[in-house]
Amino acid sequence: MKIPKRIASAVINSLKGGVVPRIGLPYITVGRELEIDALLHDVDIIAEGGASFRFIVGKYGSGKSFLLQTIRSHVMDRNFVVVDADLSPERRLQGTKGQGLATYKELIRNMSTKTRPDGGALTLILDRWISGIQSETVAESGLDTSDPRFRKLVEQKIYTVISALNEMVHGFDFAKLLTIYFHAYWDGDDESKAKVVKWFRGEYTTKTEAKSELGVNIIITDDDWYEYIKLFAVFLKQAGYSGLLVLIDELVNIYKVPNSITRQYNYEKILTMYNDTLQGKAQYLGIIMGGTPQCIEDTRRGVYSYEALRSRLAEGRFGREGVKDMLAPVIHLTPLTNEEMLVLIEKLTDIHAQLFGYAPTLTQEDMVQFIQIEFGRIGADSHITPREVIRDFIELLDIVYQNPQLQVAQLLQSSSFSYAQPQTDGDDGEDAIAPEFAEFDI
Repeated sequence: MKIPKRIASAVINSLKGGVVPRIGLPYITVGRELEIDALLHDVDIIAEGGASFRFIVGKYGSGKSFLLQTIRSHVMDRNFVVVDADLSPERRLQGTKGQGLATYKELIRNMSTKTRPDGGALTLILDRWISGIQSETVAESGLDTSDPRFRKLVEQKIYTVISALNEMVHGFDFAKLLTIYFHAYWDGDDESKAKVVKWFRGEYTTKTEAKSELGVNIIITDDDWYEYIKLFAVFLKQAGYSGLLVLIDELVNIYKVPNSITRQYNYEKILTMYNDTLQGKAQYLGIIMGGTPQCIEDTRRGVYSYEALRSRLAEGRFGREGVKDMLAPVIHLTPLTNEEMLVLIEKLTDIHAQLFGYAPTLTQEDMVQFIQIEFGRIGADSHITPREVIRDFIELLDIVYQNPQLQVAQLLQSSSFSYAQPQTDGDDGEDAIAPEFAEFDI
């Protein structure tokens, strides 16, 4: 498995820092086949004009964000546009001080396509749309681009695309701005193009400013930003993409809001999104939200505290431990098995060796012992997460690489690491440890 050093570095450094890398995920994806297949089935429905809404639920470090980023990579390969944002105290779904609009801005800022996977793809999408229509017009009409009739034909195609938006809420103004952008693109007016992009990004603060610069008497606000997400989904389909996928993580930040009324307003926004996608009021749109079990299932402060959502999302009478329903709106992540974790650390060993240019020294037995030690901790079956195991293992790889004189087997058996091992009594009743390696702190 050959991996470019740029990607290898991003993978190792991100995982060691406890965050999910935005590139290189196919090199380290292990398990989660059922979850990925279920979400990609939703993607097929979205591409055909449907919509979907899912919650990904798992405790901190269990792989929620990793699964979201994996789906992000998959759908961009399928010609989808992806927008993603993590909620925070400053970013919510609804707020009185611009918190909802802040989430919208973050989503648009992170707008990504296969050719622009790192975000900032809005201008590229708009330019590609117009350029594509021009190429299509040339092929169909045979006219030269300098022919006066050519612009009229292009305008007709542009209006055909944006006319599909006029029936939607705020669709008329959205279509008007697309028209302004087209004329600015044609005339080479970069200043006007930038103003339209600024409006789409939600950066106009007053209607007066938008009216004077663009001639539209409306701006995107806390209350209606989601309507523009639905408009973008339909427009992107018209512009040649398969649809729009919205990824929102860290729902726990709504759970943490101290004011119960503010929390309810946010849950009401989730209910609106959920109903729109399931009732066919949204098209070409998928929404996936990630959160911890507590922030979803707590009936006092969580999503389930909003009765209309709890009645829609709670498991039925047939749900039970060990039985997965991947068609339910809430997907609960189960821990990766020991075997899957072993496969993962084997991949990380290979990537680490390629990054630093050395022959791997860890044997299969070393890796098995590492997994046994990690999962042998007291309470590991319910509390240990892939994030912790991965971080420990990369630290081990770093130490062994920088100290080649160390024996891995002895290092794993040292007292500094043996806190994780099941205790075994020696003949004298004392714990059997290897004190000569106590100085190695891993």
